[in-house]
Amino acid sequence: MVMRSSPLPRMSRRGRVTVGVLIGVFLLFTLMGWAVEVWTDWLWFDEVDYTEVYTGVLTTRILLFFAIGLAMAVVVGGNLYLAYRLRPLLRPHSAEQATLERYRMVLSPRIGTWIAILSVIIGLFAGLSGQSRWRDWLLFRNSTPFGVSDPEFKIDVGFYVFEYPFWRYLLGVGFTAVVLSVLGALAVHYIFGGVRLQGIGDRMTAAARAHLTTLVAVFVLLKAIAYVLDRRALLLEQDPPNLYGAGYADINALLPAKEILAYISVVVAIAIIVFSNAVMRNLVWPGVSLALLAISAVAIGGIYPWAVQTFEVNPSVRDKERDYIERSINATRDAFGLKDTDMNAYTATNLTPPQSLATDTSVVPNIRLLDPELVSQSYTQLQQVRGFYDFGQKLDIDRYTINGKTQDYVVGVREINYSRLTAQQGNWLNRHTVYTHGFGLVGAPANQVVCGGQPYFVSGFLGEDDIPDQCASPTEQIAVEQPRIYYGERVGGGSQGADYAIVGQTDPERNVEYDRPTGATGDQGINYTYTGEGGVEIGSFMRRLLYGIKERESNFLLSDAVNDNSKLLYVRNPRDRVEKVAPFLTMDGDPYPAMVNGRIVWILDGYTTAGTYPYSQRVNLQSETTDELTNVGTFQLARENVNYIRNSVKATVDAYDGTVQLYEFDDTDPVLKAWNKAFGGDLVTPKSEIPPELAAHFRYPADLFKVQRNLLARFHVTDPGEFFNGSDFWEVPNTPDAPDTGVKQPPYYLLTQFPEQDQPRFQLTSAVTPLGRQNLAAIISGSYVDGKPQLQVWELPDQTAVQGPVQVHQRMTNTNAQIRQDLNLLSSNQAQVLYGNLLSLPFGGGMLYVEPVYVKSNQENAYPVLQKVLMSYGDGGSYVVLANSLQEGIKELVDQGKQGTPPSQQGGEQPPQQPPAGTGQQLTPELAAAADKVESAWAEVKAARAAGDWEREGRALKAFDDAMAEFQAALNAANSPAAGPTPAPSATGTPAPASPSPTAGGG
Repeated sequence: MVMRSSPLPRMSRRGRVTVGVLIGVFLLFTLMGWAVEVWTDWLWFDEVDYTEVYTGVLTTRILLFFAIGLAMAVVVGGNLYLAYRLRPLLRPHSAEQATLERYRMVLSPRIGTWIAILSVIIGLFAGLSGQSRWRDWLLFRNSTPFGVSDPEFKIDVGFYVFEYPFWRYLLGVGFTAVVLSVLGALAVHYIFGGVRLQGIGDRMTAAARAHLTTLVAVFVLLKAIAYVLDRRALLLEQDPPNLYGAGYADINALLPAKEILAYISVVVAIAIIVFSNAVMRNLVWPGVSLALLAISAVAIGGIYPWAVQTFEVNPSVRDKERDYIERSINATRDAFGLKDTDMNAYTATNLTPPQSLATDTSVVPNIRLLDPELVSQSYTQLQQVRGFYDFGQKLDIDRYTINGKTQDYVVGVREINYSRLTAQQGNWLNRHTVYTHGFGLVGAPANQVVCGGQPYFVSGFLGEDDIPDQCASPTEQIAVEQPRIYYGERVGGGSQGADYAIVGQTDPERNVEYDRPTGATGDQGINYTYTGEGGVEIGSFMRRLLYGIKERESNFLLSDAVNDNSKLLYVRNPRDRVEKVAPFLTMDGDPYPAMVNGRIVWILDGYTTAGTYPYSQRVNLQSETTDELTNVGTFQLARENVNYIRNSVKATVDAYDGTVQLYEFDDTDPVLKAWNKAFGGDLVTPKSEIPPELAAHFRYPADLFKVQRNLLARFHVTDPGEFFNGSDFWEVPNTPDAPDTGVKQPPYYLLTQFPEQDQPRFQLTSAVTPLGRQNLAAIISGSYVDGKPQLQVWELPDQTAVQGPVQVHQRMTNTNAQIRQDLNLLSSNQAQVLYGNLLSLPFGGGMLYVEPVYVKSNQENAYPVLQKVLMSYGDGGSYVVLANSLQEGIKELVDQGKQGTPPSQQGGEQPPQQPPAGTGQQLTPELAAAADKVESAWAEVKAARAAGDWEREGRALKAFDDAMAEFQAALNAANSPAAGPTPAPSATGTPAPASPSPTAGGG
């Protein structure tokens, strides 16, 4: 006799009520939080007038949530219910069935409810996954032809960019639904006796077998579809270092293998259904069919391609992969906008400074001396006015035309740094209703310093009483009609909680917003009331309650600073603002301010990207754009893997009212066209409607240039054979003044004229070196010509001896005794030497290098001051000067060029000598020993230089300095009254050995 198990205990009434209340409270707060976010987001999008984006994205996400969730729930729930309906009416008696009886007693009375609950849970998770695919769906639905076909299947690239990702996702949903259905149906069949582990006879009823085998057959059919998509996906494979996309073995072995496996999968699916239900009526042949499919996948899809790769391709890989490497080169150049790069040969054979340096009007006058990263501290200290104002860690470079002259300026906006507010200033009322905005666009010419090395400020003055002295312009040269900064980079929120501002708090006659000081001594500043169109009105009780809940702040309801006239300004960081308006764009990490028609606007570069461009190399945006300036005034891009990018949008954010404008910049980009169509067709303003005053401030975007520069380091090689060899690849040099850190040198903006250019351009430039070497390989520049982007490269010959940025910095600072001594004098225990951008400028058939030298005192609140300018011409070491100004340095270089021989080579290259015999001069033993050390140290310098070992040379030069210092100490001791006879003075009037300049020998 078999004992029946007792049913599962039921929950008490009080327990059910408690659980119900807890669930209700959870749902209430969850739904309320979701409702608050939806409502406030709608109000924000309504403020910026981009509600079509909000409604489009929200509607798409909701539809995908229900479509994917409902489909998954119906498929899984339907199979669970079908398994229940196919249960056997009679079950054999066994211990197994007796054990399962207790579960059947719980499930059977409410089987529909249990299936519905499980289906809803599965559908909920599936819907959450589906709604996150709104980008894929919108691109799929609004796909636009590229007009370019892939080289293998001759299918438009638009299929891979717009359609393939969503098809692949749907296939994944199908696999998930079938697997969950198989597992769920198997469990139901087992519980209700359709599948048994014990007993005599068949372990599975005919109905259960038909149901489960049909599901398995559907799975195999989905696998056949996957093989078809895999054939297209081969063109997206990444096989570095030489190949991106399908190679010889993929096309000639794996591609047909995928097709064969697709046919085999269809045959296996049919065999599973037929043999298991019509012929054999068991699972033997279906199992054999699945085993054969698995073996075929390994043999045909794995072993055969491996054999072709190993025995046919690898022995002659260069020839076999040549055509496919060429495909990769062409696709990468197309996808990243490198196809039209203007390649120029630049011999750089002139090693002597030309006289034209002194008379040039295109390059020399525009050489930038101010480093935006270093002088930001100068701006803050000299133009801060109040302790809570700040200019950030890095300023920006832009150009303006003043009095008919166009030149580049270092500009920054005076914003409030909320972390600098005192405890009294930083309470909620002051933080959000008083200190609401910054004031003024401060600019200085990039090529000019005054007053001992300070920037020459030409704009950003605070009031009528703020009269500039001789260190600034007497008048505003960049006149701004509305200088207030309500939207800027310093109001990002975060831990400081300063993201939002409440403005218009009181009657305009009683303004309370701190505006600016008037300039008078002891002035407490004047106040202001915001009158702009920006902000969400929060005068009503419901609005205050709404945002009080959103910000978790009771003062929205309790403070009298919030009244009927109040507006709430939030999402005030320009980059965050544009990303919210256009979530499909990847934003450049360096927004910059500009004065356009009397107003300050932030200009941002937006990129459209894709990761499924056939045969194109895939790169990681974060790693490709990281350099010395990352997170120092610039935002770090996300770890997004892309193999297609376009600077398709120029966006602006008004610094006063927060107005966002999206301007079409690349009118040929299919991805932007698809997004524009997805949101009604008028999301972006056409390129033809860009105001000329705004277009005059567009600049080549930094992050795009970094990606293109890094790719050009390899893909400037267009011959497949040479690309395979990799002998002509380049790399970006490390930061010249700190090469051991491994941090890459950032590109720099210049207003200059390079060879083959008909006039000066505002361009982003960078030097590159040969892979694994430090000499100069090429100069790369990005600029706009007639409103279109243009990349230009000036490539030096392979055998060039012209040095790269790291070598030039080392030679200029280490190998000239006088320069090294002058730099040491600038540096002390009370100050440190800082180096600005090292500019590499092709000029006069050679290379001109300019590096500003700043000195910063170690005292509190000190700022860097430009003291000297390092300059070099030729190979980087022969002609070197350290001048007080750019003009003085140019004159010295020209004078050296007129002499015809570098100063480092004048007088030969003799080691330090003791005084000649017979002159009556006697050296003390200490002095003689010191002179021997100097001679030995100089011999090591020459040996290191001959070996081309710059690190060894640096150590040798340090030892030479120490030896010279020891010799000087011995000389001073010899000249003391207690000492004996002293050596005769040298030609310079200093008793010393006849030591040559350490730069003897030049390059």
